[in-house]
Amino acid sequence: MKVLITGGAGFLGSHLCDRFLADGYEVVCVDNLISGRLQNIEHLFGREGFTFIKMDVTNFIHVRGPLDGVLHFASPASPNDYFRYPIQTLKVGALGTHNALGLALEKGATFLLASTSEVYGDPAVHPQPETYWGNVNPVGPRSCYDEAKRFAEALTMAYHHQHGLRTRIVRIFNTYGPRMRPADGRVVPNFITQVLRGEPLTLHGDGSQTRSFCYVDDLIEGVVRLFRSDCSGPVNIGNPEEHPIAEFAEIVQEVVGRRVEIRRHPLPQDDPKVRCPDITLARSLLGWEPKVPLREGIRRTVEYFRTQV
Repeated sequence: MKVLITGGAGFLGSHLCDRFLADGYEVVCVDNLISGRLQNIEHLFGREGFTFIKMDVTNFIHVRGPLDGVLHFASPASPNDYFRYPIQTLKVGALGTHNALGLALEKGATFLLASTSEVYGDPAVHPQPETYWGNVNPVGPRSCYDEAKRFAEALTMAYHHQHGLRTRIVRIFNTYGPRMRPADGRVVPNFITQVLRGEPLTLHGDGSQTRSFCYVDDLIEGVVRLFRSDCSGPVNIGNPEEHPIAEFAEIVQEVVGRRVEIRRHPLPQDDPKVRCPDITLARSLLGWEPKVPLREGIRRTVEYFRTQV
Protein backbone atom coordinates (compact mmCIF):
# COMPACT_ATOMS: atom_id res chain seq x y z
CA MET A 1 0.00 0.00 0.00
CA LYS A 2 1.26 3.46 -0.90
CA VAL A 3 -0.12 6.90 -0.06
CA LEU A 4 0.76 10.47 -0.99
CA ILE A 5 0.33 13.12 1.71
CA THR A 6 0.31 16.76 0.65
CA GLY A 7 1.42 19.13 3.39
CA GLY A 8 3.29 16.19 4.84
CA ALA A 9 5.94 18.31 6.56
CA GLY A 10 3.32 20.25 8.50
CA PHE A 11 2.04 19.68 12.03
CA LEU A 12 -0.68 17.17 11.17
CA GLY A 13 0.85 15.91 7.94
CA SER A 14 4.08 14.81 9.61
CA HIS A 15 2.21 12.83 12.27
CA LEU A 16 0.20 11.24 9.48
CA CYS A 17 3.43 10.23 7.72
CA ASP A 18 4.57 8.56 10.96
CA ARG A 19 1.31 6.66 11.33
CA PHE A 20 1.12 5.30 7.79
CA LEU A 21 4.77 4.23 7.87
CA ALA A 22 4.13 2.48 11.18
CA ASP A 23 1.20 0.69 9.55
CA GLY A 24 3.45 -0.63 6.78
CA TYR A 25 2.58 1.79 3.97
CA GLU A 26 4.97 3.48 1.58
CA VAL A 27 4.61 7.24 2.03
CA VAL A 28 5.29 10.03 -0.45
CA CYS A 29 5.42 13.32 1.46
CA VAL A 30 4.85 16.48 -0.59
CA ASP A 31 5.32 20.00 0.82
CA ASN A 32 6.45 23.42 -0.40
CA LEU A 33 7.62 24.32 3.13
CA ILE A 34 5.70 27.61 3.37
CA SER A 35 4.37 26.56 6.77
CA GLY A 36 5.72 23.01 6.99
CA ARG A 37 9.17 22.33 8.46
CA LEU A 38 11.82 19.81 7.51
CA GLN A 39 12.55 19.23 11.20
CA ASN A 40 9.10 17.63 11.47
CA ILE A 41 10.12 14.84 9.11
CA GLU A 42 13.94 14.73 9.34
CA HIS A 43 13.71 11.60 11.49
CA LEU A 44 12.15 9.87 8.47
CA PHE A 45 14.91 10.68 5.96
CA GLY A 46 16.66 7.50 4.92
CA ARG A 47 13.85 5.33 6.21
CA GLU A 48 12.73 2.63 3.81
CA GLY A 49 9.39 3.44 2.22
CA PHE A 50 9.56 7.21 2.78
CA THR A 51 10.04 9.77 0.01
CA PHE A 52 10.00 13.57 0.35
CA ILE A 53 9.30 15.81 -2.63
CA LYS A 54 9.46 19.59 -2.33
CA MET A 55 6.55 20.65 -4.50
CA ASP A 56 3.85 23.31 -4.70
CA VAL A 57 0.59 21.43 -5.23
CA THR A 58 -0.99 24.40 -6.98
CA ASN A 59 1.18 23.25 -9.89
CA PHE A 60 0.70 19.93 -11.69
CA ILE A 61 1.20 16.92 -9.40
CA HIS A 62 2.60 13.68 -10.74
CA VAL A 63 4.34 10.75 -9.08
CA ARG A 64 5.43 7.55 -10.74
CA GLY A 65 3.78 4.24 -10.00
CA PRO A 66 0.54 3.26 -8.28
CA LEU A 67 -1.06 5.01 -5.31
CA ASP A 68 -3.72 3.67 -2.96
CA GLY A 69 -4.47 6.99 -1.32
CA VAL A 70 -4.04 10.75 -1.70
CA LEU A 71 -4.48 12.67 1.55
CA HIS A 72 -4.67 16.41 0.92
CA PHE A 73 -3.41 18.28 3.99
CA ALA A 74 -1.57 21.09 2.19
CA SER A 75 -2.74 24.52 3.36
CA PRO A 76 -1.78 27.27 5.75
CA ALA A 77 -3.91 26.51 8.81
CA SER A 78 -3.10 29.16 11.40
CA PRO A 79 -4.36 32.76 11.28
CA ASN A 80 -0.77 34.05 11.19
CA ASP A 81 -0.15 32.04 8.02
CA TYR A 82 -3.34 32.59 6.08
CA PHE A 83 -3.38 36.30 6.93
CA ARG A 84 0.17 36.47 5.53
CA TYR A 85 -0.61 34.29 2.49
CA PRO A 86 -4.30 34.84 1.65
CA ILE A 87 -3.97 34.29 -2.10
CA GLN A 88 -1.79 31.21 -1.70
CA THR A 89 -4.33 29.85 0.81
CA LEU A 90 -7.14 30.26 -1.70
CA LYS A 91 -5.02 28.76 -4.47
CA VAL A 92 -4.12 25.63 -2.49
CA GLY A 93 -7.80 25.18 -1.58
CA ALA A 94 -8.85 25.51 -5.22
CA LEU A 95 -5.99 24.61 -7.61
CA GLY A 96 -4.22 22.39 -5.10
CA THR A 97 -7.37 20.41 -4.35
CA HIS A 98 -8.13 20.12 -8.08
CA ASN A 99 -4.64 18.78 -8.80
CA ALA A 100 -4.73 16.34 -5.89
CA LEU A 101 -8.16 15.08 -6.96
CA GLY A 102 -6.90 14.66 -10.52
CA LEU A 103 -3.97 12.59 -9.27
CA ALA A 104 -6.28 10.39 -7.17
CA LEU A 105 -8.57 9.88 -10.16
CA GLU A 106 -5.65 8.99 -12.44
CA LYS A 107 -4.30 6.45 -9.93
CA GLY A 108 -7.69 5.04 -8.90
CA ALA A 109 -6.81 6.03 -5.33
CA THR A 110 -8.97 7.00 -2.36
CA PHE A 111 -8.92 10.77 -1.82
CA LEU A 112 -9.13 12.28 1.67
CA LEU A 113 -9.56 16.02 2.12
CA ALA A 114 -8.45 17.72 5.33
CA SER A 115 -11.22 20.25 5.84
CA THR A 116 -11.87 22.26 8.98
CA SER A 117 -14.40 23.31 11.57
CA GLU A 118 -13.93 26.81 10.14
CA VAL A 119 -16.48 25.87 7.45
CA TYR A 120 -19.06 26.41 10.22
CA GLY A 121 -17.88 29.99 10.74
CA ASP A 122 -19.25 31.72 13.86
CA PRO A 123 -21.89 29.03 14.38
CA ALA A 124 -25.54 29.65 15.16
CA VAL A 125 -25.98 25.91 15.89
CA HIS A 126 -24.16 24.39 18.85
CA PRO A 127 -22.54 21.89 18.96
CA GLN A 128 -21.95 21.67 15.22
CA PRO A 129 -23.17 18.58 13.32
CA GLU A 130 -22.09 17.79 9.76
CA THR A 131 -25.59 18.75 8.55
CA TYR A 132 -25.10 22.39 9.64
CA TRP A 133 -24.26 24.63 6.67
CA GLY A 134 -22.43 27.25 8.68
CA ASN A 135 -22.35 31.00 9.22
CA VAL A 136 -19.35 32.29 7.29
CA ASN A 137 -18.53 35.86 6.26
CA PRO A 138 -17.39 35.38 2.63
CA VAL A 139 -15.49 38.70 2.49
CA GLY A 140 -14.16 38.90 6.07
CA PRO A 141 -10.50 38.63 7.13
CA ARG A 142 -10.79 34.87 7.71
CA SER A 143 -12.62 34.18 4.45
CA CYS A 144 -9.48 33.20 2.52
CA TYR A 145 -9.22 30.09 4.69
CA ASP A 146 -12.91 29.43 5.37
CA GLU A 147 -13.99 29.71 1.76
CA ALA A 148 -10.95 27.83 0.44
CA LYS A 149 -11.99 24.84 2.52
CA ARG A 150 -15.68 25.17 1.65
CA PHE A 151 -14.78 25.22 -2.06
CA ALA A 152 -12.44 22.25 -1.57
CA GLU A 153 -15.30 20.27 -0.04
CA ALA A 154 -17.60 21.16 -2.94
CA LEU A 155 -14.97 20.17 -5.51
CA THR A 156 -14.29 16.90 -3.71
CA MET A 157 -17.98 15.98 -3.76
CA ALA A 158 -18.21 16.97 -7.44
CA TYR A 159 -15.46 14.47 -8.24
CA HIS A 160 -17.27 11.87 -6.15
CA HIS A 161 -20.60 12.37 -7.93
CA GLN A 162 -19.32 12.90 -11.48
CA HIS A 163 -16.37 10.49 -11.58
CA GLY A 164 -17.27 8.01 -8.85
CA LEU A 165 -14.03 8.84 -7.01
CA ARG A 166 -13.74 7.34 -3.52
CA THR A 167 -13.70 10.44 -1.31
CA ARG A 168 -13.41 11.16 2.39
CA ILE A 169 -13.74 14.59 4.06
CA VAL A 170 -12.54 15.16 7.61
CA ARG A 171 -13.64 18.36 9.33
CA ILE A 172 -10.86 18.93 11.83
CA PHE A 173 -11.56 20.81 15.06
CA ASN A 174 -8.89 22.50 17.19
CA THR A 175 -5.97 20.10 17.43
CA TYR A 176 -2.75 20.51 19.39
CA GLY A 177 0.41 18.63 20.21
CA PRO A 178 4.13 18.30 19.44
CA ARG A 179 5.45 19.84 16.19
CA MET A 180 3.27 22.93 16.36
CA ARG A 181 5.44 26.01 15.79
CA PRO A 182 5.96 28.36 18.73
CA ALA A 183 4.99 31.31 16.49
CA ASP A 184 2.06 29.43 14.98
CA GLY A 185 -0.46 32.01 16.17
CA ARG A 186 -3.10 29.58 17.42
CA VAL A 187 -4.18 29.58 21.02
CA VAL A 188 -2.31 26.48 22.26
CA PRO A 189 1.20 27.45 21.06
CA ASN A 190 0.53 31.10 21.95
CA PHE A 191 -0.38 30.33 25.56
CA ILE A 192 2.33 27.72 26.12
CA THR A 193 5.06 29.87 24.58
CA GLN A 194 4.07 32.95 26.55
CA VAL A 195 3.90 31.09 29.86
CA LEU A 196 7.22 29.28 29.28
CA ARG A 197 8.90 32.62 28.55
CA GLY A 198 7.23 34.32 31.48
CA GLU A 199 5.57 36.81 29.16
CA PRO A 200 2.08 38.28 29.60
CA LEU A 201 -0.57 35.90 28.35
CA THR A 202 -2.71 37.32 25.54
CA LEU A 203 -6.43 36.80 26.13
CA HIS A 204 -8.87 38.06 23.52
CA GLY A 205 -12.29 39.25 24.62
CA ASP A 206 -13.48 38.30 28.11
CA GLY A 207 -12.28 34.69 27.72
CA SER A 208 -15.78 33.24 27.71
CA GLN A 209 -15.52 32.11 24.08
CA THR A 210 -15.12 28.34 23.93
CA ARG A 211 -12.95 25.86 22.06
CA SER A 212 -12.69 22.07 22.07
CA PHE A 213 -9.12 20.81 22.02
CA CYS A 214 -8.19 17.42 20.56
CA TYR A 215 -4.74 15.89 21.07
CA VAL A 216 -2.93 15.08 17.83
CA ASP A 217 -2.69 11.30 18.41
CA ASP A 218 -6.46 11.09 18.77
CA LEU A 219 -6.98 13.19 15.65
CA ILE A 220 -4.65 11.03 13.54
CA GLU A 221 -6.45 7.87 14.70
CA GLY A 222 -9.74 9.39 13.56
CA VAL A 223 -8.31 10.39 10.18
CA VAL A 224 -6.90 6.90 9.54
CA ARG A 225 -10.21 5.26 10.48
CA LEU A 226 -12.06 7.61 8.14
CA PHE A 227 -9.61 6.90 5.30
CA ARG A 228 -10.28 3.17 5.67
CA SER A 229 -14.06 3.61 5.93
CA ASP A 230 -16.73 3.85 3.24
CA CYS A 231 -18.02 7.29 4.29
CA SER A 232 -17.79 9.71 1.36
CA GLY A 233 -19.21 12.82 3.03
CA PRO A 234 -17.87 15.10 5.77
CA VAL A 235 -17.17 13.72 9.25
CA ASN A 236 -16.28 15.82 12.30
CA ILE A 237 -13.14 14.73 14.12
CA GLY A 238 -12.53 16.65 17.33
CA ASN A 239 -12.97 16.60 21.06
CA PRO A 240 -16.53 17.37 22.25
CA GLU A 241 -15.21 18.47 25.66
CA GLU A 242 -15.66 22.25 25.54
CA HIS A 243 -13.61 24.78 27.54
CA PRO A 244 -13.78 28.59 27.85
CA ILE A 245 -10.51 30.14 26.71
CA ALA A 246 -10.02 31.75 30.13
CA GLU A 247 -10.20 28.31 31.74
CA PHE A 248 -7.74 26.94 29.21
CA ALA A 249 -5.32 29.74 30.11
CA GLU A 250 -5.50 28.61 33.74
CA ILE A 251 -4.86 24.98 32.76
CA VAL A 252 -1.75 25.90 30.76
CA GLN A 253 -0.31 27.91 33.66
CA GLU A 254 -1.07 25.04 36.03
CA VAL A 255 0.67 22.46 33.83
CA VAL A 256 3.72 24.66 33.15
CA GLY A 257 3.93 25.57 36.83
CA ARG A 258 4.18 29.32 36.32
CA ARG A 259 1.77 32.23 36.76
CA VAL A 260 1.94 35.17 34.38
CA GLU A 261 0.14 38.44 33.86
CA ILE A 262 -2.96 38.25 31.65
CA ARG A 263 -3.46 41.05 29.13
CA ARG A 264 -6.82 41.39 27.45
CA HIS A 265 -7.27 42.41 23.83
CA PRO A 266 -10.37 42.95 21.66
CA LEU A 267 -11.88 39.86 20.07
CA PRO A 268 -10.79 39.60 16.40
CA GLN A 269 -13.42 40.14 13.71
CA ASP A 270 -15.49 37.02 12.93
CA ASP A 271 -13.79 35.05 15.71
CA PRO A 272 -16.20 32.21 16.64
CA LYS A 273 -17.83 32.62 20.05
CA VAL A 274 -18.29 28.86 20.43
CA ARG A 275 -16.72 25.84 18.76
CA CYS A 276 -17.57 22.26 19.64
CA PRO A 277 -18.03 19.19 17.40
CA ASP A 278 -20.98 16.88 17.39
CA ILE A 279 -19.12 13.56 16.92
CA THR A 280 -22.18 11.31 16.76
CA LEU A 281 -21.27 10.33 13.20
CA ALA A 282 -17.64 9.54 14.05
CA ARG A 283 -18.75 7.41 16.99
CA SER A 284 -21.33 5.46 14.99
CA LEU A 285 -19.46 5.05 11.67
CA LEU A 286 -15.85 4.85 12.84
CA GLY A 287 -16.12 3.71 16.44
CA TRP A 288 -13.92 6.72 17.24
CA GLU A 289 -13.76 9.15 20.10
CA PRO A 290 -10.84 10.98 21.73
CA LYS A 291 -8.94 9.27 24.55
CA VAL A 292 -6.23 11.67 25.76
CA PRO A 293 -7.36 13.94 28.63
CA LEU A 294 -6.70 17.66 28.16
CA ARG A 295 -4.17 18.05 30.98
CA GLU A 296 -2.21 14.99 29.81
CA GLY A 297 -2.14 16.29 26.23
CA ILE A 298 -1.02 19.73 27.39
CA ARG A 299 1.72 18.12 29.51
CA ARG A 300 3.09 16.27 26.48
CA THR A 301 2.88 19.42 24.37
CA VAL A 302 4.64 21.53 27.00
CA GLU A 303 7.50 18.98 27.10
CA TYR A 304 7.95 19.44 23.35
CA PHE A 305 7.76 23.23 23.55
CA ARG A 306 10.45 23.31 26.23
CA THR A 307 12.84 22.07 23.52
CA GLN A 308 11.68 24.75 21.07
CA VAL A 309 11.31 27.92 23.15
